[in-house]
Amino acid sequence: MIGLNLARIVGVSRAIASTFSSVVISLEDFTDPRYYPPRGDSAESVMRYLFFMVAIDHRTSRYRPFEDYVLGEMFHGADLLYRLGKLKYDEDPEFFSPTRMSRITAGEVSKWLSTPSGVAIWDPEVRAELLRDTATKLLKYFDGSVSRLISKCEGYIRHPRGAGLGSLIKIFKAYSDPVEKKMFLFVKFLSRRGLASFKDRHNIEVPVDNHLTRIALRLKIVEPSKDLEVKILSRVPVSETEDVEIRRTVRYAYKLVSKLSGIEPDILDDFLWTFGRKFCKREQPACEYERRCPLGSSCPSYGRASYIVEHNFQDTFYY
Repeated sequence: MIGLNLARIVGVSRAIASTFSSVVISLEDFTDPRYYPPRGDSAESVMRYLFFMVAIDHRTSRYRPFEDYVLGEMFHGADLLYRLGKLKYDEDPEFFSPTRMSRITAGEVSKWLSTPSGVAIWDPEVRAELLRDTATKLLKYFDGSVSRLISKCEGYIRHPRGAGLGSLIKIFKAYSDPVEKKMFLFVKFLSRRGLASFKDRHNIEVPVDNHLTRIALRLKIVEPSKDLEVKILSRVPVSETEDVEIRRTVRYAYKLVSKLSGIEPDILDDFLWTFGRKFCKREQPACEYERRCPLGSSCPSYGRASYIVEHNFQDTFYY
């Protein structure tokens, strides 16, 4: 269905290694007061906030862009999601307690994740269900404590003799993605904030979503079969099985890029996120409209990147 292009992976790894510092200016530490709790807050409060926010951190728009001004500043997509999350946290930190989250309704989610001008998150019913499921199981299995969940994994993502975080977290519907996008995003948050450390960092991988998949397809580090390529290019919706296979292959491709470039996966994710936002955008990629791209010399899609967008799989809460 989809495979690796090892020659392309080698070339892209070299290109990323040589341009890395010019694209990622600084390492994100997730302390920006617009989006995240301050360092002085209790570890459990911060972990609860991150755990519940990541649980609903998937596609923010479907029928219209999720973007608007908040207190005079424009926010888009995940930035707006976390901006509204942080405003709620500032107003009422206990909103993110498992007890409160276990009773949250779609109406409350819709009201919370909307702006005064009427821009609202597109699937409040799904997000409310994910939050209730996450909170209910956190109360049932971990006494309502994210800290207890983290301690149970004993510092492992893949425990050699027991249950690492990758196994434990799958009981939560929001974190049940076979490709573990939200789990690896949560790991990234915990590590950067100094809330947890993992003994098996070699098991950390990039949190693969549609943006990272789009970049991989344009760089051609993965190669879809002819039938799948036709689906992707014509925007025909793929099946869940195809989506998982595509993203699993993309995740492994980036694992190889990480090893060959010497850039750890979570840091590589910073690069790819920044690169996707500044250059390899879904619409109007920089190589077509500004004739510039730091990876242009190694990208076979340079100058015609919009021809390849990403695979079409909309109805998902995985990413």
